Amino acid sequence: MSHKSNPVPNAAGRRPPTPACGGASRIADYDERATMGAWEQLLSGAAGCATSCQVRALIGDSWARCAEGGIDASRAEAPMMAEADTVEEIGRASADLLAAARRSFASIGSLLEGTGAMLVLADHEGVLIDAIGDQRTLNAGMDIHLGIGGKWTEEAAGTNGIGTALFAGEPVFVHAAEHFCAGIKGWTCAGAPIRDPLDGRVLGVVDLSGHPGIFRPHNTVLVAAAAREIEKALAEQQSEERSRLLEAFIASAPNYRRGDGLMILDRRARPVHCANIPCEVSGRFPLRGGPTLGPATGKAAGFLDDLTRALPPDMSGCHLTPLRLDGALRGAALVLPAPARPRKAKGGDPVEEAAAAILGESPALREVIDIACRVARGDEVSSLLIEGETGVGKELFARLVGASRPAGRYIAINCGGITRELIGSELFGHVAGAFTGAAREGKPGVFELAHGGALTLDEIGELPLDIQPFLLRVLEDRAVQRIGDSKPRPVDVRLIASTNRDLRAEVEAGRFRRDLYYRIGAVSVRVPPLRERGRDAMLLLEHFNGLIADRSGRDPLVFSAEVLDLLAAYRWPGNVRELRNLVERLHLLARTPRVTPAELPREILNPGAAPEGAPDGGEAACVRPAERAAHATASSFAEAELAALRDALEAEQGNLTRVARRLGISRPTLYRKLDHHGIRRTFQ
Repeated sequence: MSHKSNPVPNAAGRRPPTPACGGASRIADYDERATMGAWEQLLSGAAGCATSCQVRALIGDSWARCAEGGIDASRAEAPMMAEADTVEEIGRASADLLAAARRSFASIGSLLEGTGAMLVLADHEGVLIDAIGDQRTLNAGMDIHLGIGGKWTEEAAGTNGIGTALFAGEPVFVHAAEHFCAGIKGWTCAGAPIRDPLDGRVLGVVDLSGHPGIFRPHNTVLVAAAAREIEKALAEQQSEERSRLLEAFIASAPNYRRGDGLMILDRRARPVHCANIPCEVSGRFPLRGGPTLGPATGKAAGFLDDLTRALPPDMSGCHLTPLRLDGALRGAALVLPAPARPRKAKGGDPVEEAAAAILGESPALREVIDIACRVARGDEVSSLLIEGETGVGKELFARLVGASRPAGRYIAINCGGITRELIGSELFGHVAGAFTGAAREGKPGVFELAHGGALTLDEIGELPLDIQPFLLRVLEDRAVQRIGDSKPRPVDVRLIASTNRDLRAEVEAGRFRRDLYYRIGAVSVRVPPLRERGRDAMLLLEHFNGLIADRSGRDPLVFSAEVLDLLAAYRWPGNVRELRNLVERLHLLARTPRVTPAELPREILNPGAAPEGAPDGGEAACVRPAERAAHATASSFAEAELAALRDALEAEQGNLTRVARRLGISRPTLYRKLDHHGIRRTFQ
């Protein structure tokens, strides 16, 4: 049981450096000579050596796995990931784990210099992704590839603290001769697995390694404590990301209804939020072996396609939306539409029902609703233009007009959300082989899909100029030709175009075709912004408060009189969407059911800094001081948009993320608007 011999040399004849603190300690249940004898007997094929020589069961079982797996016991080192690109990719894939370990490694690493010990972090495949500690020990570790890029699973390096902890799923130590490979027997190590706080999956291992003299019984406790600290940091990361994914969904889902099922999935297709989803459905996730995105990269199309293929057949009717954080794809929202309510046999007017979904009592709003209802019930008008700032509810008016054709389909697409290369295919469809990447069997466009119904083209002002003549031709001929096809296909579609731009100004600037403008704008309506609707803001506040409380199974929030005064005085640049987002955020983050002014955003607490009107937006940008000149009251949508951008940029000191949040729009939309108005994105 004595441990007085020098550390066992590795195959290169080197020993790990001896620490300044001195000699080896006695280790209970460890006899180096007996352990070496048991190992030699195992390699010679003798049976029962592990128990007879008092080798710990954990070590004996690991040795048996190594022998059965054909591990070369004479190995002097672990294998090294040969390609630098591979190591770099592994590091990127483990970015969350590295970030969570940063604090613990920083606090422990500074204490290890001169101790003969090093602390390493390995991913779930046993590949080292970080290493800190005593510099001499780090250098010696590279002799056996105990450094970044080394692979330390049992299958690769035999019994060791990293690989055996991965296999066992619990903290372990492997001391000196207990290692399976001869070249590693001059080391001692203690490893503890790091588990994902969400699903308990092992994400990696934190390990303390060095010469045998560093062994202390509490080494295992130390690495277990470090693993718990890393898991705590991971839990904080996941909690923050869950909140941000919810906010991203709230900001991108104006048509989400309270009765719909909702599941927010992270980049590994694991549910982080569920509402109105049966347990047996949410229990099918995570999708084992399903899609996974890297932490900083990922393509929405591939991720959503993989996720769609992995869904069970009874969930094929769900809607999937990619969710981005800081420009990177980080998850998806899965919405299961609630079953349509059966219409009353008598007196059920779909147009009246759609009009009832638009809440408000102000004369300005009721007048627009009346015009939209008359257009919906008439057959003379085949197209309609809906204008209004971002967030005013243009999509509700589009659905109202589309409700006049209940027998047909209602389809809505966002012209600003489709790449220039794909917009033509989405609108008009294509035949097989029409272009690289075309569907093998061809694909109908939205005009064909909406035949007999209604089609909404949202943000039509974003439609590329070279596509506009083809849209005009479809509207004039009431027929569509797929890309690569010469055969016209008749379509009967009521077109509803919506925009937050001043299309007349766009025509004068040459960015929108005049003939198309007059074709789609023969009848147009302007949805008034919330600041022009009097007490409608308080009516909507009460509505959203009750709706969100009912959906989440909680009591409605109670707003103090001071809060109500502040909300009534606020100008609501993001309009109804901004109001709904605020109520969603308060339900999510309010500490008590009673909302006080301290929980309101600063732009509401300081109404004078809020912009008068704004479009949808995303990230923040900055303007030179000379560009922040005072501007007169906006007389057009373009001027109002420019004024709102300038005010928001100045109020947020050019921080694009906060500007986007203030305006209630997405970052890509904000970028387009900044470019459109010639506002530079750099802050001076």
